[in-house]
Amino acid sequence: MAKIMMVDDDKLVTDLLQKLLKAEGFETVSINESHKAIEVAKNEMPDLILLDLMMPQPDGFRLCRMLREDSQFIRTPIIIVTALDDSDSRAVAFGAGATDYLTKPFHPGELKEKILEALES
Repeated sequence: MAKIMMVDDDKLVTDLLQKLLKAEGFETVSINESHKAIEVAKNEMPDLILLDLMMPQPDGFRLCRMLREDSQFIRTPIIIVTALDDSDSRAVAFGAGATDYLTKPFHPGELKEKILEALES
């Protein structure tokens, strides 16, 4: 099954996501420090990245751009998972290269559906 990397500064969130995704058969990697995310991604080579927006530097918008600027991650699906539910945040996230956008709180089935859609495209 696919390897999913979760980047969120809230360990409770990454722990919850890890449990949900492992129960669905995904391999998971989580990181709670955004400044280490690219290094971890290069070592782990995830099939998909779940990315929070509200984190210390770099924030999720910047990290998404940084990932897209790296040739190894140009085509890696990036799903934003955030509490930000405004149209400006969505527009900036998609402009930074996000594949999809999911707001917290979310239904686990919705997350799985978005992951499967992103992996198939």
